[in-house]
Amino acid sequence: MQTQSFKRPELLLPVGTKEMAMAAIHNGADAIFMGVPGFNARGRSYDFQIEEVKEIIDTCHLYGVKVNLAFNILIFQNELHKAAETLEKILPLKPDAFIVQDLGLVRLIRQMAPNQRVHGSTQMSISNAEAITWLDDLGIQRFVLARENSIKEIHSIKQNTDKEIEVFVHGALCVSYSGQCFTSEGIGGRSANRGQCAQSCRFNYEMYVDEEKRDLGGKSFLVSPQDLCGINEVPSLLEAGVDCFKVEGRLKTPEYVATAARSFDQAIESAQNHQALMNPVLLKKQMATAFSRGFFSGWFHGVDHQRLVEGTFSAHRGFEFGKVVRVKDSSLEVELTEENIQQGLKADFIQAGDGVLWVYQDRNGQSAEKGGFVFAVKSLNTRRFELEFSRDINMSEHFMGARVFYNHDKDLKRDVALSVEDKERKKRLPVSIHAEASLGQPLKVTYTDGRYTVSATSANVCEPAKSKGLNSLDLREELFALMGSPFRGHEFTCELDASTPLFLPARQVKELRQQLVKELTELRIQNGAAPELLTALAVGEWIEGNKTAEKAVPGAKLNLLLREKGQVEDFVNAIKSGDLTTAGLNLVILDFEFGLDFEPSLKLLKENGIKVGIATTRILKPNEHRNVKHLFNLNPDAILARNLGAVQWLQANNYQGQILGDFSLNVTNHLTAQYLLNKGLHSLCLGYDLNNVQVSELIQAGQAAQFEVTAYQYMPSFHMEHCVFAAFLSKGSSFKDCGKPCEKHQVKLKDQFGNWHQIKPDQECRNTMYNGTSQSAARYVKEWESLGLGYIRYEALKERHSELITKIQGHLDFISGKKDLESLIKDLGNVESYGLSESHFQREKEYQSRKK
Repeated sequence: MQTQSFKRPELLLPVGTKEMAMAAIHNGADAIFMGVPGFNARGRSYDFQIEEVKEIIDTCHLYGVKVNLAFNILIFQNELHKAAETLEKILPLKPDAFIVQDLGLVRLIRQMAPNQRVHGSTQMSISNAEAITWLDDLGIQRFVLARENSIKEIHSIKQNTDKEIEVFVHGALCVSYSGQCFTSEGIGGRSANRGQCAQSCRFNYEMYVDEEKRDLGGKSFLVSPQDLCGINEVPSLLEAGVDCFKVEGRLKTPEYVATAARSFDQAIESAQNHQALMNPVLLKKQMATAFSRGFFSGWFHGVDHQRLVEGTFSAHRGFEFGKVVRVKDSSLEVELTEENIQQGLKADFIQAGDGVLWVYQDRNGQSAEKGGFVFAVKSLNTRRFELEFSRDINMSEHFMGARVFYNHDKDLKRDVALSVEDKERKKRLPVSIHAEASLGQPLKVTYTDGRYTVSATSANVCEPAKSKGLNSLDLREELFALMGSPFRGHEFTCELDASTPLFLPARQVKELRQQLVKELTELRIQNGAAPELLTALAVGEWIEGNKTAEKAVPGAKLNLLLREKGQVEDFVNAIKSGDLTTAGLNLVILDFEFGLDFEPSLKLLKENGIKVGIATTRILKPNEHRNVKHLFNLNPDAILARNLGAVQWLQANNYQGQILGDFSLNVTNHLTAQYLLNKGLHSLCLGYDLNNVQVSELIQAGQAAQFEVTAYQYMPSFHMEHCVFAAFLSKGSSFKDCGKPCEKHQVKLKDQFGNWHQIKPDQECRNTMYNGTSQSAARYVKEWESLGLGYIRYEALKERHSELITKIQGHLDFISGKKDLESLIKDLGNVESYGLSESHFQREKEYQSRKK
């Protein structure tokens, strides 16, 4: 049986500083990714200057490492020209690819540099092959899949597309689907889609079940996943056809980059050779020492709600290796965990000077941490050893049973520095060298690096030698003297005229070597011809030319979104009783947890003359088409599409109703809006990262009559594969064994700042966390109407009976002119439990990190 041969996937490492770039280059990276100046999706990281970007790109290209520039934030309407100006400066630097979230920005790059390579960011929330197919006309060569895709799903997606697939294999996990997190925006006006994530998933949360606080036994980091480490999954990912392995971490350190690059480079090579990875536990130890919140395989094997979120901490702890079994005056006896022993870890891995942290229960039963540097190590047997510490550390009986973490390697920083500085260790590129000489002719030398070939001849011709002449050994030694360059001699061939010994001054051979090394270096840095570009001025004219001049007659209609069958019944009963009039109502959208409730609710609304739409799930994965098929078969007037895969499926199956694009498509500029509407979407709900001014600017630039703004809602914060119900109200790892506590209980989380968040599951058991404080854009609606806005939306969450009807009628009366702004705000405030906010709509300035 012939063994399958796997091509090497690209190993892509994060870079937030020049030092991180050098660590990546010299420790096994095939490519790096870094932020675009001024448009950085890691707002707390260093923002490179153009000159620094050029220096890093040139250095990477010299060493054969690709550079992907992360331009993966949403672009607001008033930033399109600035984005074009930035591209005009960066495109001549010849980045190998741009990683992009915003569809309008993809169009802009395509207009400016048609041959520029573009990768679709994980912020696009791509989790199915249908979305990739739908976006084919944009010419995106590679898609970074959602972190939540399992290996089985990744394999399925790769089998159904000819595009390259990139997958995260290491680093921090966002609990929310990337591109679908609005927690930072809802709480503090900081947009995760704009690189200003407040890391709300790392907050402390209290859990309330049916309005009562639940004791979770010391667990309070309820939505903080452990870090991803997929080193054991490398063979399976190769088999699935993954084209690029991506490591997260632009905010980390050179040590983090180097250890991840080395480890995954070794794992890839072992898998390609169909060999077992040697000592994976030691590789994990080294990577975890650089940074770890605990390692887990993420979603590669599907959901595991009992293991993804550990719950007791959310910061770096390092590599967990054992527990305290005995406490002495100045030392701790530690026993390795069975799992580490089975993976080959021995008690000799730790040395004096290394750092250790232990986590224990204090006298009040609360989790506490203590740590220090090891003074001496005494091996007791293969699984147990004694760690001696400074007498400054007071030992306590409470340390018994503590979990012990290795979190500082005294040699790691120096070791990584040597990998970059030591000529014997740093990366050097193999070159093949050929020399040929004959009497009366100059010496000709050729260097080839596999991509470029350079040749040169000596200034003098070869003369008859009076004694020892040129020979292959001496030539090889001189032409291989490349230690001070990025190259190393690999193969040497030589053709010398054997009829007579030849003479050439030795300095000329040295000069040839120096000249050819310089030429080869320059060619590698040059990296091909400069791209042909449209100027920013010409692209600016294209941007303006795509704006929409014609505006509809002012007068927005209301779209109403309901989330429970009971809310539909309340709505219909109010119509029948005369408590609610529907003048100004366009559509009722059903967004239910239970699909069985759609049909009777649809029928009830239709019987009362109401136009009905149904919402898809926010995420579509392979083998989840039953939900969108169910909506298709119900044949509602409209389907609210929350992902592009659903749009592709509906269009491919000739759905005859209206397809509405939801906020989750992240429309923030007219180029994105135009693309989506021109491909058949009937309307678009504008993105939730826009403030009131940015909404106005987009309405004026785009097809306003087809735009919708959510004017009243409880902001959907996290949208998670992680199920809070299953993780903390059951022992189950998935829907198969969790007992479905979501059907029996209501769950709310209270964060460390006192904000309330309600958790609701969808039909695929994914959880959405909603901000408990409602937000209203009522103050700006009349202005938007005057600009031609077509629709506003009111989204219900938990409201029932009179509260629900009061809010609906209030909005209908407001847009019809029967109720003024102050009366509407008063009515809404009177029925709210946790107050009313204007949230992101009133944010006038972009958040700036104080750490910058």
